[in-house]
Amino acid sequence: MDWTDLPLARATVDRAAERRTEPDLVQRLLAEDGTRVLLVHRGLVATTTQGDAVALELFAPSAVGHATGPGRDWLFLGTDGPTSYLGLVLADLGTQASDAEGFVVEPGPDLVPGREWSHLRTVGARLTARDAGLATTAVALASWHTTHQRCPRCGSVTEPVQGGWVRRCPVDASDHYPRTDPAVIMAVVDDADRILLGHAGHWPERRFSTLAGYVEPGEPLEHAVRREVAEEVGVTVGAVSYRGSQPWPFPASLMLAFRAVALTSAITVDGTEITEARWFTRAELGAAASSGEVLLPMRASIARALVEEWFGGELPGD
Repeated sequence: MDWTDLPLARATVDRAAERRTEPDLVQRLLAEDGTRVLLVHRGLVATTTQGDAVALELFAPSAVGHATGPGRDWLFLGTDGPTSYLGLVLADLGTQASDAEGFVVEPGPDLVPGREWSHLRTVGARLTARDAGLATTAVALASWHTTHQRCPRCGSVTEPVQGGWVRRCPVDASDHYPRTDPAVIMAVVDDADRILLGHAGHWPERRFSTLAGYVEPGEPLEHAVRREVAEEVGVTVGAVSYRGSQPWPFPASLMLAFRAVALTSAITVDGTEITEARWFTRAELGAAASSGEVLLPMRASIARALVEEWFGGELPGD
């Protein structure tokens, strides 16, 4: 397993953070023919599909540069040689609509309707490294702008600055930065080399995955692994080893993957987060995945990497 090549951890574009404070950066980049713009709408990205290949649909500034005003945040995503990349977030401005397109007050007739919109969960593993990195960053920033529009100090509406990487309060001049929520995710393996997978009640039927949970304030990562496993399935964990990380911008998680050694095997699910949990041998999981008895984590997730590392190769299913 190559932990440096996880689907949503790939990126080739230079974030060029030093340019974010340049005056009128977005406006100047929109005037350059080499700039390309990707669209984000309701957590989805605009894509094109040809056969099995999926790519971001990238626009020249002339096609979208008129999309200014309320509900449209511009994001500076970085540069790749002579090409600069911007993200355009088309926010929901209405409160009621018959469909997703009805929520957007269009700056032009062609930005949302009739376009292919894709979720990173389903297409992330099929994108190129460049597109995966751009889309992951854009979706993460878009989610933050949608949910953190007011100043936590005074309640005033804040304004995006520094290429969309900061929100500034016009009343008290305080700056506020994107949040990232660390979460541990773990392949728990017992002394018989079986893997422990769980099913959450809100998941589709037959979906099983590795256990996961958020890190609490002041908590070491290894402690979070042991606490989450004990809380969710009642299993005691001993040794914990780090494997890798991947952003999961739904809305703001950073998934920190571990292998954990179980000291006990009796399962007692909490019934809230996890409603079913099972130990699997490699033969059992391979057969269950092949028959459709078990649906494995999507290929874009780091959970899939944890399971396949333990399994020793690719497993069937998307």
